[in-house]
Amino acid sequence: QVQLVESGGGLVQPGSSLRLSCAASGFTLDDYAIGWFRQAPGKEREGVSCISNSAGSTYYADSVKGRFTISRDNAKNTLYLQMNSLKPEDTAVYYCAADSRLYSGTYYLKHGMRNWGKGTLVTVSS
Repeated sequence: QVQLVESGGGLVQPGSSLRLSCAASGFTLDDYAIGWFRQAPGKEREGVSCISNSAGSTYYADSVKGRFTISRDNAKNTLYLQMNSLKPEDTAVYYCAADSRLYSGTYYLKHGMRNWGKGTLVTVSS
């Protein structure tokens, strides 16, 4: 059974950094596409970043390119999202997700994945 547990959220000031973690179990990380999504209050869910399950390519939403970095530690079966230069508009619940199908990262960021964690709240405010 696929399980995803996020951690690392919190309240930070604009310009700060934060690293989110997603502990995965029930599957092997590099056999799945895995990524981060977020949903701000009153807004639709947005794909933030993902790693494809084929070539391991990384994909980013335009809004986070150059500020966020996705990575995974296969030995720990853990996914990370390093978030730098945080802005108030990054405030959202961040979800980890995984999918065994062979779609592109662009597809996943737009349409989401099949398996989801419960999310961790990131608040960027002064």
